[in-house]
Amino acid sequence: MKPIQTGIERLLATSPQILQGKRLGLLANPASVACPKRDQRFEHTRVLIADHYPGQLKVIFSPQHGFFAEKQDNMIPSEDLIDPVLGIPIFSLYGQTRMPTKAMLEPIDILIVDLQDVGTRVYTYVYTMALCLQAARIHGKQVLVLDRPNPIGGNRIEGNCLKPEYASFVGMYPIPMRHGLTIGELALLFNDHFGIDCELTVISMSGWKREMFFQDTGLPWIAPSPNLPTPTSAFVYPGQVLWEGTNVSEGRGTTQPFEIFGAPFFDLNRLETWLQNHKLSGVHLRPLAFEPTSNKWEKRLCHGFQIHVLEPMSYRPYRTTLTLLQAVVSVHPEAFQWKLPPYEYEFEKLPFDVITGDPAVRKAVEGLEPLEDLEQTWAEELKCFEEIRRPYLLYE
Repeated sequence: MKPIQTGIERLLATSPQILQGKRLGLLANPASVACPKRDQRFEHTRVLIADHYPGQLKVIFSPQHGFFAEKQDNMIPSEDLIDPVLGIPIFSLYGQTRMPTKAMLEPIDILIVDLQDVGTRVYTYVYTMALCLQAARIHGKQVLVLDRPNPIGGNRIEGNCLKPEYASFVGMYPIPMRHGLTIGELALLFNDHFGIDCELTVISMSGWKREMFFQDTGLPWIAPSPNLPTPTSAFVYPGQVLWEGTNVSEGRGTTQPFEIFGAPFFDLNRLETWLQNHKLSGVHLRPLAFEPTSNKWEKRLCHGFQIHVLEPMSYRPYRTTLTLLQAVVSVHPEAFQWKLPPYEYEFEKLPFDVITGDPAVRKAVEGLEPLEDLEQTWAEELKCFEEIRRPYLLYE
């Protein structure tokens, strides 16, 4: 297989004229790396750009979790820093502000974005990018997005589209939970279809195909955030993130976040009996016990399951976790609870509704309604989204 070149590698190989003599900014974090010489030396994008364009890189911006991805959870701000390698400012876009200010953008002409997205609507990095696009339009700057793979594939979309009245920092636009786009394609969609209208350029990848999962790319997985340590954790995330809106542990505070889930009150035998009548495609649930070192049920013995993805093509993460939620609601109606606000700076709406983007999903879970009927209500909006995204697809 021909090696995949990410956007940063293609930028270095082609040296586009757009950057010549321009003052540059960079939005990045620890996963912003490349191996341009195929020597397995994972060079950080900021170092590669600083070497390739001497003296032009003026400032760096960081998304949620901080520039070093050291902050564990949501609503934990990170501070501005001075980069210990280059000695230039690092402005946090998950601290005092989430949109770059005029003062932050004043030293630059072009903002380069190099972030690894994970293919799920609620991942905040793409909204940090969207707010950068908005700020660039307001302050007359250009944006250049360096594309990277969607680690859970580019063909499948799944789940309901966000209702506009439930827009938040974990969902600014009405797209499905699993959107099937790369971060470069999302930038084009946000900028054009949703009317941001800044001066935008996307450096596409070479060699990436829509049917690829991350393990097919041959690229190194570097955790884009602390609780997505493996490609599998990213793969299950479009469904397993739903537990964040409940009192069930999604595995934070363990070595396998999102792959495992549970609570002290789980009766595994009863849950397995309930699930025997509700087939889960492409996965096996392995019973286990764990004690989170932080977050929900800290230092309490939890009983639960690990999701083992056996058939990636048939696995539907959102549908799978909705089924698991119904099992827990049915078996443990008194012990199970919806988590109360705040969640990701939303102080009124239930976190579960903020995550799903539509309270109808919660009501269907509570009412144990057939999920097939719920999914049927999404069919038309998913069909419309397929048409909306089509002009922005960069890869066959």
